[in-house]
Amino acid sequence: MKTQYYTATSLDGFIATEDDSLEWLFQLGDINETSYPDFIQEVGALAMGSSTYEWMLRHVIKPGTGSAAPWPYSQPTWVFSSRLLPGVPGANLHFVQGDVRPVHAQMIKAAGTKNVWLVGGGDLVGQFHDAGLLDEIIVQVGSVTLGSGKPLLPRRIAFPPLALTAARAIGAGFAELRYNVPRKS
Repeated sequence: MKTQYYTATSLDGFIATEDDSLEWLFQLGDINETSYPDFIQEVGALAMGSSTYEWMLRHVIKPGTGSAAPWPYSQPTWVFSSRLLPGVPGANLHFVQGDVRPVHAQMIKAAGTKNVWLVGGGDLVGQFHDAGLLDEIIVQVGSVTLGSGKPLLPRRIAFPPLALTAARAIGAGFAELRYNVPRKS
């Protein structure tokens, strides 16, 4: 069982534009050609920040429209937010705030033998790292630069450095990198 940050980033290290757009990402390839289909099979619980959750509401769920969709995950999902956010009917959502450690313990219990996926954003993942709870980073680096935006992981992780465990090309648009996150001594 691992706590993993699985995401995509631009070549210059941004997961979204300043206004939370992911349009740059969708032109780069088919998600089914990445490791995502196998990855999600091993996920037992998810965590995301409020910006990620609100993006999901706007672009995937679309509540209040004629084309509203169900929550795409069967796994329990913890949403970290200091604001009151709307729920999604039928979704196993837990709205939380504060220290990630007690929430992580709940997520581990819910995940059983499966992994915990930190969906994003980068600062939330940084909080898990700071608490010593991040085990692996899996990142698809896209063949675009954004110049600015929401950073991949706004933390200095240098001593000890991440340990590269795998690298592979995915079509013409992505390079997938996998890193183990060493524990500080």
